[in-house]
Amino acid sequence: MEQLFSPRADQPVKPRSKHRQKPRAKRHSTLNQVQQTKPDPKPSPADIPVQPSRVVPVPKARPAEAQKTGAAKTEEQKTSGAPNRSDDDRFNEEKSRYKKQARPEPSAPEPSGSEPSTNTESRSEPPAVVPVPTQRPDVTKPEVEPPVVAPQPSEKPADAGDKKMLPDPRSGDLPDAKMPAEEVACRERLTVLGVEFEEHKAESNPDIGCSIPYPIVLKTLGKSIAIGPATELNCPMAEVAARFAANVIQPTAKAEFGADLKSINPASAFVCRPRHGTRKLSEHAFGNALDIASFTLADGRKIEVGPTPPEKDGKFLNAVRKAACGPFKTVLGPGADSDHALHFHLDLEPRRHGGTFCQ
Repeated sequence: MEQLFSPRADQPVKPRSKHRQKPRAKRHSTLNQVQQTKPDPKPSPADIPVQPSRVVPVPKARPAEAQKTGAAKTEEQKTSGAPNRSDDDRFNEEKSRYKKQARPEPSAPEPSGSEPSTNTESRSEPPAVVPVPTQRPDVTKPEVEPPVVAPQPSEKPADAGDKKMLPDPRSGDLPDAKMPAEEVACRERLTVLGVEFEEHKAESNPDIGCSIPYPIVLKTLGKSIAIGPATELNCPMAEVAARFAANVIQPTAKAEFGADLKSINPASAFVCRPRHGTRKLSEHAFGNALDIASFTLADGRKIEVGPTPPEKDGKFLNAVRKAACGPFKTVLGPGADSDHALHFHLDLEPRRHGGTFCQ
């Protein structure tokens, strides 16, 4: 009968070591360490003896804890990778994760009252802010573009810009070889009035149109009324001025101031010029007008023509001005216009039906 505990024939009999054998658990761990260090290939599961092990009872996890544990395991497997998964599974999982990061799915709207999600992977990045260039200052553009061809100025009237005066029938008057009878009679009347005068050569300017064929230069307007400086007029105008001084100005000065009129101070008489701002010749261009600037009385008092004279002087000037409208056909003075603010203008311009113009 064979012995039950006889050694196997294929195993050599080892002498017992003097040292005491290690416990089973320690020997098992030492065996594992040695097997790990050996480069030998792993033995098949059939060759490895099954060691009996103690089964430790694991307490059942609560439902909440079980879910947390499962979620933790799943997360751990995702991040670190489980040792029981193949390389292909991990490769496919990493590939799908990169695709999700490249095209993140839109997150569902969060319910009202909940805190905003902190998951930055699911949120899309805000669009980059494109810098807006600084606007240039507005440049005012003309509403109407200039035409390609510059507009030509409109044609002026035929007489526009022409310096020649409008025609006047008196501009062609020239002296005759013998003085006409009416001119001779006018001079005789001046002599009777006591007017001192001198004959003067004819005045004529064909370019402008001025003409005074039989002028005289007055030295006095009567026996007691002087005029100065010397004044060049035609004879009819000189006669009307002398009669007006003797019949109107002298008695008015005596009544207002108690003194006789000594002299009249003219501003102008014959002047070859047009009316101010017009192309019509002035009555001065024919020696047919006289401008009076002031009056001098025998007591030395001087009464000047102006817009605001003293009260007594104004009364005298108004009386003379009013009386002049009739003997003279045109009377202008302060208030009529700016050109006559400092003198009286008196002339014999011929008007229709013998009318007058007084301002």
